[in-house]
Amino acid sequence: MNFWRKRRMKKHKLLHLALSLIAAISLTTIGETASQKVEATSYSDSSLASLKFHSKEIVTVDHNKPQFSKKTESEKCGPWQKYSNLDYLNRARTANALLNKKLMPTVKREGLTWDPTGWHNKRIKGGWLYNRCHLIGYQLTGQNNDPRNLITGTRELNDPDMLKYENEVADYIRESGNHYIRYRVTPIYKGNDLLANGVEMEAQSIGDNSVHFNVFIFNEQPGVVLNYKDGTSRVKNSGTTVVAKAKKTAKKKTTRAIRHVVHRVSTARYRVIGNKRSKIYHVASGQNYHMSSANAVYFKSEAAARAAGYRKSRR
Repeated sequence: MNFWRKRRMKKHKLLHLALSLIAAISLTTIGETASQKVEATSYSDSSLASLKFHSKEIVTVDHNKPQFSKKTESEKCGPWQKYSNLDYLNRARTANALLNKKLMPTVKREGLTWDPTGWHNKRIKGGWLYNRCHLIGYQLTGQNNDPRNLITGTRELNDPDMLKYENEVADYIRESGNHYIRYRVTPIYKGNDLLANGVEMEAQSIGDNSVHFNVFIFNEQPGVVLNYKDGTSRVKNSGTTVVAKAKKTAKKKTTRAIRHVVHRVSTARYRVIGNKRSKIYHVASGQNYHMSSANAVYFKSEAAARAAGYRKSRR
């Protein structure tokens, strides 16, 4: 009897072990899917300034562990926020806070007017290249047009990348007035660059591990090459092709902007102008002649106009 009991117990143990292994594998797979944008490799603070963007917009720092001292995590003095002074190049530096619902704004945010270092904004496909990027988001503390809290950040850096983490923090704080989060955002510059290479974001919820991250987000924009020394930029593959197209377009517009004035000879490239609707062509000879550019067709000669089925105007 004892023999069979021992045998059954052994089978149960083996079955339990197998189920545990399956569960562990499943959890690992789920975790990888949920954080597929965060690279597994972990970097140290000292290497972030020289880190090159390589397909991952977000990487973990110090194994995703925020580096806060216990002293600064104390709730005794309530919530607070602290911003570093601008450095000798006018660049914003580290922003710290102990966040709580009490700090969150109750009024709508006003427009921003401060231009951070490296601010050479321009329109690209889809909108503006740069945002005036808050280190600590307005929704967390209500701090707005403060130079110490603003950097030049690409649209990609600001939204969706930083915003994703800010929303996670904001959601936790809104849940309860007893929720606190130690928070820090540090722009990382290489040497005297005016444009940050990226930002390091750290957060730790106090009393539990609900919010917990230490990540570095690259200040980059797909399809654009940034000059981090001064913030200027160029669209990839723009080169001479785009310039040539722009010149060609400008030339076409100039050619078709025809405004005939009495006693003046037309400066149009093609002197024979046809009306698409009426199928009549007109030779610019100094007379007043008005035609909507939308209806205009241009021919190299009268013969070409007649060959296209147009007849001469009787004017």
